[in-house]
Amino acid sequence: MGWTSRAASAGVAVLLVLAVPGTGVGAAPTVGSGAARSAPDTARAAQTDGLCERYRGVPEGFGRGSAGHPNRAGMVRLPGGTFRMGSEQGYHEEREVHAVSVTAFSIDRHEVTNAQFAAFVRATGYVTVAERRSGATPAGSAVFVPPKAGGPADAAYRWWVWVPGANWRHPAGPGSTISGKDNHPVVHIAHEDARAYADWMGRSLPTEAQWEYAARGGMDGAAYAWGNVPRPNGREMANTWQGSFPQSNSRADGHAGSAPVGCFPANGYGLYDMIGNVWEWTRDEYRPFHAAAPAVDPLVATRNPGEAPGSTGEIARVIKGGSFLCAPDFCVRYRPASRQPQEAGVSTMHVGFRTVVNE
Repeated sequence: MGWTSRAASAGVAVLLVLAVPGTGVGAAPTVGSGAARSAPDTARAAQTDGLCERYRGVPEGFGRGSAGHPNRAGMVRLPGGTFRMGSEQGYHEEREVHAVSVTAFSIDRHEVTNAQFAAFVRATGYVTVAERRSGATPAGSAVFVPPKAGGPADAAYRWWVWVPGANWRHPAGPGSTISGKDNHPVVHIAHEDARAYADWMGRSLPTEAQWEYAARGGMDGAAYAWGNVPRPNGREMANTWQGSFPQSNSRADGHAGSAPVGCFPANGYGLYDMIGNVWEWTRDEYRPFHAAAPAVDPLVATRNPGEAPGSTGEIARVIKGGSFLCAPDFCVRYRPASRQPQEAGVSTMHVGFRTVVNE
């Protein structure tokens, strides 16, 4: 998929997968039926513990870790178990449903925030992919620009613009800022950037199986992370798009773009924003289906241990969870089973990440 550039004179021509595929356009998949067992009662009160607007974006004890001695600040330990991965009621790439077992691991309670990523950059001097020039392509990243009233709304590439100067510090391009948004998820992060941060913490990115297991919060087989009803009692449970995409967003959930982490109810495992807000990177290389056979700690990957970061930058990786740009009439991927390819070397304003520690 191509995109428009605000620097046409620079001759920028980039191909990317932007989490808005043809399979997501048009009618939504049929979801929300079928039984689901109840979520655990533990951590149900977590949503009142001071996150969201009052949170400064950095968990207590946060800092550098190392291989074998990871920093575990802000993490929730999951005991592991077996669940049904995928969905027969969603999009084609969510099939086949199959049994997956994961061993115990810990995962970030919320998406990595601007404040956390800023601390990493201060400590290491790291420069993100979006901040580096590549040949004739200026440093920059992809920004969503909604169509003007009366303009065409049926061509996804029109909604995305390559903006020189857009990066995690300047999410809408030069002149924009993250000032006052320490507790928002960091965005404009390529897969390489997320791995670098995880390495600094002594952690790794979650596998797709780990991510989906965590997102379900113990509700095996449910359509959503909170049950089978998208808006129980009319309540918005995640930061998504309300209205007709991409022309109008009613902001019924209180947010037009990203939200501070933890503004919506935690799932059954006490994890925030596994659904909505921003898409999240996983370790897995993307393939448009699931293997049907049962699996234990599966990982679809081509990068070998010790291989230099960035050497597989063009491989499409799986992103999960949907974002504030997912709507009922487009990209109905604010569900645990949903999955999407994203070119690993490309960053956008609605993709972030969280990390894990394997026990």
